[in-house]
Amino acid sequence: MFKKILLASVMIFTIATANASDGLIRIKSNHNVETTTEKFVNILNDKKMTVFTIIKHHEGAMKVDQKLRPTNVVIFGNPKIGTPLMNCAQNIAIDLPQKALIAEDEKGDVWLSYNDPAYLVKRHDIKGCDKIIAKVTGALAKFAAVATVK
Repeated sequence: MFKKILLASVMIFTIATANASDGLIRIKSNHNVETTTEKFVNILNDKKMTVFTIIKHHEGAMKVDQKLRPTNVVIFGNPKIGTPLMNCAQNIAIDLPQKALIAEDEKGDVWLSYNDPAYLVKRHDIKGCDKIIAKVTGALAKFAAVATVK
C-alpha cells in the first residue's frame, strides 16, 4: 500500500514539474547519472520496451580532450505505441523513438528529463489518440519515478 501511495505521489510531482515553455518534464534523481540510467534502462527492459542505445556524451567529450558533466541519453521505444501515434500524426516520427536525458547539473544534482507528451500533442497537432497519449504519460511518469527514487 505504501509503495502505491509513494508512486502516486511521485507521479503527481512528476506531472507537476512539466515546463510548458520547453516541453520537457524534469525529475530530480536521488542517484548519480550512472545509477539513474541503469535503473531507467532496467524498468524499460522489464516493461518489454526496446532500448536502442545509450549515448554517453561525456565519454565523447573526453575523446576530443574536452570536459562535460555526466550526460547520458537513453533512446527507447515500442512500435505497439509509436505506430498508432504515427497513424494519428505522422510527423511525430521525428520525435520517435523516445529519448530520456539523464544529466548532472552545475550544482551536482542529477535530473531525468523527457519530452512532455502534452507538448508533443500540441507540436504535432495530434488528434484521436487521447488514450494512447494518456498511457504514454502515465508510463513515462512511472518509469521516471522508479529510476529516480530510492
